[in-house]
Amino acid sequence: MHRAMVSFAPFISLVVLALGCGPQLSGGPERNDSARSTGVKRIVAAVQDDIPMVYQKLNPSSRFRGVDGVQDLVAAGLTQANRSGESIAELAEASPSVENGLWILAPDGTMELTWHIKPGARWHDGVPFTADDLVFTLQVMRDPDLPIFGDAAYNFISGIMALDPQTVTVSWNRPFIHADWLFSTQLALPIAKHALEPAYRERKAGFTDEPYWGQEYVGAGPYKLKEWQLGSHLVVSAFDGFVLGRPKVDEIEVRFIPDDETLAANLLAGSVEVVLGRSISGPQAGQIVDAWRGAGHMDLQYSSWVALYPQFIDPNPPIMLNLQFRQAVLQAIDRQQLVDELLPGQSSVADSWLLPGQPQYKEIEARAVTHYPYDPRKAAELLAGLGYTRGSDGALMDRSGKPLVIEIRTTAGDDLREKILLASLDDWKQVGLTGTPVLVPRQQAQDLPYRATFPGFELNRNPPDERGLPNLQIARIPLPENEFRVTGNRSRYRNADLDSLVERYFTTIPTTERMGVMGQIVKHVSENLVILPIFYDAAPTLISNRLVNVGAGGSNGTQAWNAYEWDTKG
Repeated sequence: MHRAMVSFAPFISLVVLALGCGPQLSGGPERNDSARSTGVKRIVAAVQDDIPMVYQKLNPSSRFRGVDGVQDLVAAGLTQANRSGESIAELAEASPSVENGLWILAPDGTMELTWHIKPGARWHDGVPFTADDLVFTLQVMRDPDLPIFGDAAYNFISGIMALDPQTVTVSWNRPFIHADWLFSTQLALPIAKHALEPAYRERKAGFTDEPYWGQEYVGAGPYKLKEWQLGSHLVVSAFDGFVLGRPKVDEIEVRFIPDDETLAANLLAGSVEVVLGRSISGPQAGQIVDAWRGAGHMDLQYSSWVALYPQFIDPNPPIMLNLQFRQAVLQAIDRQQLVDELLPGQSSVADSWLLPGQPQYKEIEARAVTHYPYDPRKAAELLAGLGYTRGSDGALMDRSGKPLVIEIRTTAGDDLREKILLASLDDWKQVGLTGTPVLVPRQQAQDLPYRATFPGFELNRNPPDERGLPNLQIARIPLPENEFRVTGNRSRYRNADLDSLVERYFTTIPTTERMGVMGQIVKHVSENLVILPIFYDAAPTLISNRLVNVGAGGSNGTQAWNAYEWDTKG
């Protein structure tokens, strides 16, 4: 190997040492043994923040890790996303589709979707769950005085009608492929009208500070809140009235453990059996699995992809706009070695934003993705073909003798991205490319013009699969005329045909036709290297082998998406 990576051996050594520290492990196996002796089936989980709420929409940018996981324990929607990302019925009798007649497309492009609530659905406090709750939910979510709940999709809704206590119909003014996500964790997760309407009417200014969103949450999910000690833990208990059946596990304790080493020690000691939300990753996660010696395992979910974003507006050097140059830059990076060293056994090289293994994308991956394997010889040939030659120091210079220097930025404080950046620069040196690393301090990262006008490349994470498509559109380009407040299109790439394809994708309801549009988008971005993909960022979940039916979650859900099916051995 031509580059030296930081060793993670000290991490596991500290963890092993921590196993001898009693206080941080208190309340672990002893509590589980006591629970089993009384016939109560119990699981101990953890999140890596002292979470103040359970409603993810009030947790912008996922500031508090694990809120989404706890939300999946206590909340429920009309539908939910399974591990493959498919919409399946939860509180509703069926997920709307054109095939079952609950999704009606009109010739003028408008739509109507209807949901029928399952008989017997009710909130944790016993109050029936009705269509009025859904009407109230949408009223709150669309309220301009409460922008934290907002979503662009709400602009496509023209009306909602409760046809009877068990039936609601929503009218849409244009096609939208994810209209069936409404009233789920993805879009307008239902809230209890009887618990929140007084606060909404009388105390709207402090509405998001109501205790309902945290310690007094009333949901309709598989578990209900039983106990919450801020700074310590919360406990949820099985909800007998859950529409999919009473959960198999009676209680789940969720501990708040922000520190990686303390969390690892608890996992290895058996005091914590699963972690909800984002958690320990990379070599550290692999070391924990090795140290478990068969007591636990790791399951993987791809949460994002890491890529180099080239500047397409006034780049420096201007050669950045040349496709052949971008091809050389990417083929000079040994991306597989990066995966092997930074996320061993947890990830793979990316050639597009389509996450591997998603059934709906297999054909697209086969026919539309252009691959750029590591090939320093080919990279050197491409650069030579552009007129670059090596100087006495081995660095490339143009025909006028000017050195070729490229700046790469990334925000400071992200250990993984910093390592990718430095390792990529080492690879570039092998073909004569000179890179200047810039770690942007967190405070300077708020300087919008500075962030948008990087001269060369920005290394960043971005949403995968279709979630990242809006970031390819012209409307997402940060520019002086919008005061750089528009975000998303990091490369500031402008192409009207691509813009039109993205718009078509989100308004094309038939699946086969929509996947055809996705193929065209992937082909354009891949062939033109609008973005230079590095690898998929894995989000491993560490799980005790005592647990059954517990996994890493999926593209639209957390580990707890199927919590009512969780069980234990013995």
